[in-house]
Amino acid sequence: MKEAKKKKKLETSAGVSSNGSISALGALFFYLVTGLFLAVGFWVARNKFSVDLVSDPSMTLFLLWSIEFPVVVIIYSFLRKDPEKCSCFRAIGRSILGLISGAFMNALGAIALGAPIGVQYLPKTIHWSFLMSVFTFVPATAVFGASLTDWHRVFASMKPSGNIEYMILVPAYGAIIGGWFGAWPMPLDWERPWQEWPICVCYGAIGGYIAGQILSLCLMFFLRKHKNLKVA
Repeated sequence: MKEAKKKKKLETSAGVSSNGSISALGALFFYLVTGLFLAVGFWVARNKFSVDLVSDPSMTLFLLWSIEFPVVVIIYSFLRKDPEKCSCFRAIGRSILGLISGAFMNALGAIALGAPIGVQYLPKTIHWSFLMSVFTFVPATAVFGASLTDWHRVFASMKPSGNIEYMILVPAYGAIIGGWFGAWPMPLDWERPWQEWPICVCYGAIGGYIAGQILSLCLMFFLRKHKNLKVA
């Protein structure tokens, strides 16, 4: 009896159950944590290094992704698939590989879409790519690893099953779409400092990432309500 109560308590803490699923409230808690550390990154840049995205994009982006990355890794490593077969340390290790490979893919995509090439832009592109990798690749690599079936089903077919996969899919697409919209002011002749690469793209990606988190929560609550109506 005591063991059952203890198991139930563990399942309800932070909304994560023993079978790897998560409630919408648990997802909200995790989103608040990642948002808090993203804000911490901006605070550290402003108050400890006296920089921001406009004055020093490279340093600011480095602080953002280096502070956000460990938090995202820890959260999504606890949500990994098949925890009996995959240890938390293994999930963390593949998240590091996902960070590097994701940054490479994001950099290639940005350059293909017109990001400036040059020595003066290289540090900005690198750190922007790492931040985008934290938003897009790292959660999926922590949860799925190298399972191409899961990657294709979630990202290509866009058929997520369960709240964890909504947490992976929707914010990732939100960051990509937000970054794309954020790039629109770059070619305009307003001559504002925030139009430089990758400042407005970064603002758009962060805004899209947060919007994706909110949308995924709405989908979780809607699907839960729809499921309850079907059961009733």
